[in-house]
Amino acid sequence: MSVARVTEIISSSGRSFDDAVENGIERAAATLKNIKSAWVQDQNVIVEGGKISEYRVKLKVTFVLED
Repeated sequence: MSVARVTEIISSSGRSFDDAVENGIERAAATLKNIKSAWVQDQNVIVEGGKISEYRVKLKVTFVLED
């Protein structure tokens, strides 16, 4: 029987929401082992001078704990 844990991370990108998701997963994978899935809980943008300067996503990342 496996036991999984869910952790929340916030990631950002200057290009797109998709890029922010990829950045978040890549960074999480550098620290967490056995990542199995992730879902976007929320997304928002930072606006400066009337233009989007940053895309942000809040991710829920699921990983299986080692025995």
